Amino acid sequence: MSTDAVPAMTPAAPPRRPGVVVVEHDEVLTGEAVALDVQPIGLILRVAGAVIDIAATLAVFLLVVLAMVGLLDAGVLSESVMQILTIATLVVLLVIVPTAIETVTRGRSLGKLAVGGRIVRIDGGAISFRHAFIRAVLGVLEVYFTVGGLALLVGAFTPRSQRLGDLVAGTYAERTRTPKLPPREIALPYGLEHWASIADVGRLPDHLARRIARFAAGAESMHPGARVRVAEDLAAQVRPHVSPVPAVDPETLLRAVVAVRRGRELHAITVRAERVARLSR
Repeated sequence: MSTDAVPAMTPAAPPRRPGVVVVEHDEVLTGEAVALDVQPIGLILRVAGAVIDIAATLAVFLLVVLAMVGLLDAGVLSESVMQILTIATLVVLLVIVPTAIETVTRGRSLGKLAVGGRIVRIDGGAISFRHAFIRAVLGVLEVYFTVGGLALLVGAFTPRSQRLGDLVAGTYAERTRTPKLPPREIALPYGLEHWASIADVGRLPDHLARRIARFAAGAESMHPGARVRVAEDLAAQVRPHVSPVPAVDPETLLRAVVAVRRGRELHAITVRAERVARLSR
């Protein structure tokens, strides 16, 4: 017998026992035992945000140094006092200012605002002074003393692009900018309310779901003949993935599937956003 006829066997997922919550990768578990799907910022965006923060810090430091040099030339400051002020300025800019900014803004800085991210705890909650201080102190070592080399090395081998300060503090960078929802809403066809409450449309492949969504949005501008043919072709592909299949025409079926999927996705996004907002308070 040819081996081509034998389907590939994949390991079966372990059964979930009652009362046990399985937390997948890139999920956090809330105090209510609810696993939230989160989106960490990638390494490239983290580097871009860090470069912005470093550039702003260096610009402020250069302005302060130039001001002190002017005072030194004017005889207001002595060289020993200038050295002390230079060290104090570095401590303030590298440790105190980043700690204060991340504590007050709940994990945001100029660079993180630019790339659309913020620092949060491992459980998804807002960071405190302790988290921000640990990150700032270790950031002096891994970002400034090693010119970012240590941070890049550690971030490249951690699942959420965490640097050493994140690992010690128990934090990571979360994405705050999410894609906008489709602007146009597809209404559920009349008479299918009961079917929508029990319909299983979750098995629909993503590429097919995108095709029927585009069809439902632009069907009115299509030629009548092409509209019917495309609807029949898409409905034939959709029926194996929908249960039960309502006794309606192809276009009505497609509109109903799109409406149910969007309604459930919107509900899931809304619930997740509310839970994340409660954790961030």
